[in-house]
Amino acid sequence: MDVSLRQIRYLATLVAERQYARAARVLGISQPSLSLQIKALEDALGGMLVERRRTGLILTPLGREVAAHAQTVLQAVDALTQAAVTSEGDLGGTLRLGTSPTVGPYLLPKVLHRLHLDHPSVKLIIRDAPPRVLAEELSAGRHDMILTQLPLPAEEYRVLPLFREPLGLAVSQEHRLARQETARKADLAGQSILTLSSSYALHHQMAALAVDAGANMREDFEGTSLDALRQMVALGMGVTLLPALYVRSEVGQQDPDVAILPMKPQHYRQIGLASRITSGNPAAFEAFAEITRRVVKESFSKDVTLIG
Repeated sequence: MDVSLRQIRYLATLVAERQYARAARVLGISQPSLSLQIKALEDALGGMLVERRRTGLILTPLGREVAAHAQTVLQAVDALTQAAVTSEGDLGGTLRLGTSPTVGPYLLPKVLHRLHLDHPSVKLIIRDAPPRVLAEELSAGRHDMILTQLPLPAEEYRVLPLFREPLGLAVSQEHRLARQETARKADLAGQSILTLSSSYALHHQMAALAVDAGANMREDFEGTSLDALRQMVALGMGVTLLPALYVRSEVGQQDPDVAILPMKPQHYRQIGLASRITSGNPAAFEAFAEITRRVVKESFSKDVTLIG
């Protein structure tokens, strides 16, 4: 039996991505190379691990057992190789951060600037993905921590809430609600709500609000980004909820293409930092959280509310 750490990591990525082509892109190798490595692992273990299907792949019983062990191995390696705190309160080495596209672009530039000033020796590797994918990749060991919308299952992750972010109702400038100062839940009755895919926690939050308010979730369109949602709203295709940091960054104050109405009572989403309970270096986790809190307090206190 000759099993390599590379093969174990390849299998974990394949399980997370559920497609050979997508997993190969994530790993930066060709699809045939990935197939050969998985076949070599199957030969070494004496059985088939994955079954190819038209819609993706499924794990065999042996595959499920090996995949579970692979996660344990990768977490142990991650704890072994993860950059240590070089001195009290100081970060060193490389940290891998996953972030949601609905959060990172509007918060991270200032956080990274502060991180570089306070801890110039740390190297940060950042990857964007929807929250559901981020959680899967965190479990698979691809990230040391993720910055994302909560909740996440506390029994699997170390979760630290950071701030609450208001959600504003976005309507077209021609919409009957555009001239109101605020919007209430009753105003959503009968409205068509545009949302992101179900990989985003924001989707489920808006779906719950739609049911509660008697609104209609548009099933024929799911936005791939907050920009896409805003553009569809501007065209009069429906209404949506946009987070405050996005509005601050992307919705112009001069002749905006959509009107943003505060919700009464306010609707929020909660943003937090998460890492694996089994991973090491909690000091790095706490230090990054403290830097993020400081940036929020200094630069975004008028837009969001710190937690803790």
